[in-house]
Amino acid sequence: MSTLSSYAYLGPQGTFTEAALLQVPGADGARRVPASTVAAALELVRSGGVDGAMVPIENSVEGGVSATLDAISVGEPLRIVREELVPITFVLAARAGTQLPKVKRISTHGHAWAQCRGWADANIAEAEYIPSASTAAAGYGLLSDDCGYDAAICSPALAASLGLSVLASGIGDIADAVTRFILVSRSRALPAPTGADKTTLVIPLPEDHPGALMEILDQFAARGVNLSRIESRPTGQFLGDYFFSIDAEGHVADARIADALKGLHRISPNLRFLGSYPRADERRHAVVPHTADGAFAAADSWVAEILQGR
Repeated sequence: MSTLSSYAYLGPQGTFTEAALLQVPGADGARRVPASTVAAALELVRSGGVDGAMVPIENSVEGGVSATLDAISVGEPLRIVREELVPITFVLAARAGTQLPKVKRISTHGHAWAQCRGWADANIAEAEYIPSASTAAAGYGLLSDDCGYDAAICSPALAASLGLSVLASGIGDIADAVTRFILVSRSRALPAPTGADKTTLVIPLPEDHPGALMEILDQFAARGVNLSRIESRPTGQFLGDYFFSIDAEGHVADARIADALKGLHRISPNLRFLGSYPRADERRHAVVPHTADGAFAAADSWVAEILQGR
């Protein structure tokens, strides 16, 4: 069972984010609060309105979710305690009686539109895209006669629950698309290492100079730490000022990860540790012998003996 009793998530009801939340043990019986934006969901955690929030962070087709990467990089620090993976399947839904040739305006979330753009270009090339806060919000909008669009791209489950007519199924351009979601909380307690973990960091670039990114990456490479995701995001302060959002394979309790964080802190003292947590796919990462915990412990002992004059 989950230790959290209330959650926020990117709403409304019926989003893929809610589906991710319902994969968390105990969440189905907890209080669940839909939020209109990722930033609003995180703010509910920071203000104490809920214990945790589920938000999307990465899609296998579109990459990082910028709204989440930006919102979690500022403000009161939050910790990622869990991740979930959700296969993404889209349908084109409309009010009963709507025919596909009559669809002139389609609403959905930007990431969903990007994943279905090929299908739309091939089947309804003249249709105009209307942005929505989420795929579910687009579907709910069709319940109003004055929503301003004819159809929505949403999940099959939402279309069925709202009684919408499905004009086309499986319209995603990539059949096996998956979105990764993270559960965040205010807790500083770390999930125990499992051997199949991720550590997520936000690393500001203190000074833009030749080799600045290489200095950061070297901290991982020298310790045999593989990166499963690295993205740059503008800080918004001025043109050319960026931070890096990184997922590293391993747990901060692993000597190689802890040592890499020490090196990163020397380079970028304002880096933000967002958490070490189990991978949803449970895939264990390979550790070469000279970066295993025992190798670090042996090296520490060797230096200690030198300092002791032994």
